[in-house]
Amino acid sequence: RFTVSVVTGHIMSSDPCSFSSFNTCVTRHLHLQLHVDLELHVIRAQVYLTVEALQDRLASLTLDTRDLKIISVSANGQAAQFTMGPKHSFKGTPLEISLPFDLTRGQHVILKVTYETSPSASALLQWLTPEQTAGKKQPYLFSQCQANHCRSMVPCQDSPSVKHTYYAQVTHTHTLTHTHTDSPRCDLSFVCQVSVPKDLVAVMSAMRDGQEVDPQDSSRIVYRFRQPVPMPSYLIAIVVGALESREIGPRSRVWSEKEFVDKAAFEFSETETMLKTAESLVGPYVWGQYDILVLPPSFPYGGMENPCLTFATPTLLAGDKSLSNVIAHEISHSWTGNLVTNKTWEHFWLNEGHTVYLERMIGRCMYSEQFRQFKAMGGWKDLQYSVDTFGANNPLTNLIPSLQDVDPDDAFSSVPYEKGFALLYHLEELLGGPEVFMGFVKSYIQLFAYSSATSDEWKNYLFTYFKDKVDVLNKVDWNAWMFTPGMPPVKPEYDTTLADACIALSQKWIKAKDQDLSSFQESDVKTLSSHQLIEFLSLLLQEDPLPLTHVKKMQDVYDLNSFMNSEIRFRWLRLCVRSKWEEAVPMALKMATEQGRMKFTRPLFKEVFNFEKYRDEALRVFQAHRGAMHPVTSGLVAKDLKVDASTSL
Repeated sequence: RFTVSVVTGHIMSSDPCSFSSFNTCVTRHLHLQLHVDLELHVIRAQVYLTVEALQDRLASLTLDTRDLKIISVSANGQAAQFTMGPKHSFKGTPLEISLPFDLTRGQHVILKVTYETSPSASALLQWLTPEQTAGKKQPYLFSQCQANHCRSMVPCQDSPSVKHTYYAQVTHTHTLTHTHTDSPRCDLSFVCQVSVPKDLVAVMSAMRDGQEVDPQDSSRIVYRFRQPVPMPSYLIAIVVGALESREIGPRSRVWSEKEFVDKAAFEFSETETMLKTAESLVGPYVWGQYDILVLPPSFPYGGMENPCLTFATPTLLAGDKSLSNVIAHEISHSWTGNLVTNKTWEHFWLNEGHTVYLERMIGRCMYSEQFRQFKAMGGWKDLQYSVDTFGANNPLTNLIPSLQDVDPDDAFSSVPYEKGFALLYHLEELLGGPEVFMGFVKSYIQLFAYSSATSDEWKNYLFTYFKDKVDVLNKVDWNAWMFTPGMPPVKPEYDTTLADACIALSQKWIKAKDQDLSSFQESDVKTLSSHQLIEFLSLLLQEDPLPLTHVKKMQDVYDLNSFMNSEIRFRWLRLCVRSKWEEAVPMALKMATEQGRMKFTRPLFKEVFNFEKYRDEALRVFQAHRGAMHPVTSGLVAKDLKVDASTSL
């Protein structure tokens, strides 16, 4: 299977989010030499791409770039002509290379591209000043390549259909001190050397491979990394900062600034149990190390599944391990997403729907089937919110949307996660239950491991695996599930055991008159878990706004303002603003700006913006803070608040 997938797995008609030449050639290996300038916010670099021809007489090829200054290109040491095509708003600029010789099918060429990045670098690189970090003393750099931002750091075939290994040397100083060779290794392993000042640490999405004092500068340390597993470009990741680490398992460490590291070690202490549980479900973990890096608060996502080094938001540090399901999600990506990858971003649900399904199966094994059902109910509400936000007829709510001329960042929502999960859960019910369906998921992963897949390939294998139940599968309305906007055609009937108390309490508040408010007591929520309290608030958010008297009473008896669990606080503040409690507005805007997780920041800004009296305040606070936000977050909040992206700060 591996041989077949390498030869044929990358041949595809097109990727609407890429300019690259997929039908004519494929990248097998990258050799990177990066010099990161923490003062000027640029990377000066050379990349050697080992490219295999997929056809005879290959004389030219195209790579993806965005805001890169290309200095020179050579092929096997000979100068190559290149031109930059017209700039596209989000796809960047195609780098069109004419080879000085023709290649035959199966032949390899090593392209060397010398270039510099831009300080803006789309959403890829976030350069933090010391003031933007927890420690306030050292600068910090982190990358976020998903979905199509690796091209802002490396000229490449920036598509999830292409998987390659790479070798890299990375220097982090203000003067270039590394040397390079014109004969880069092509041993299909990723080894990275990172030289940094002694008071900074570098980590990457790879296995650590030792460290030593830099022989060229004793004030610096050289870190080495290797990544032997082929992966798509969007999983390349680098972080430089004042990092510390703690061991949390036999193959896991947690990394962060010292202000977060001990809290993170406690919060994520169940990581090894989650890894073993996942392995029992879908087979061996092939990536070696599984570390977690807690990023500064501006990180826009809950987590990012970079191989060997999951990125996590500090908003997960609840103090009670109640939000560690995000780590179960990122662990699951080690199989669904990283090992088997969506071939284009139109098939993103293959990554996320299967990952949510596996995440909840881990929860089932560690806790109970009722817990899995409870989390699935919450996911359905998240899906309903996304559909309501986009509009039920918006094609971006299709399970498989068309991304022709659509920035994949703009399409990001819970739809591929939760609509994808709902389809898989529906199939589970039709085909014999969780054990039976997990057999298919494991087999699907084994078949497509180390390659990328489309929805058609997934569906064809589903019909092959369940060949004795084709009559059942033929009754599924595939068009409604995959290509029709809005909520799914079938609403699952989940077990409500853990939700019943949440439903009862929310209904009591919804139906209460002012004279009934004295019946509410602190004890109402003492028996609820963090997960149930989140569900209680979510149910209230689905209804018309509560009267202001009710939310004030809720604060009096439950003291929800004191809760630091981010998922609880986020929902509580939205509820207060929606009920027009003016005292909650500054707290909502504070939460929207003291962290940058889009799941929280976007809805909080929208709630205040929709409170007519405070619309201008929402705009003022956004303009004051947008420079410190991650570019993806600030761009989408600007659209939410109808602010021109080019408006000066």
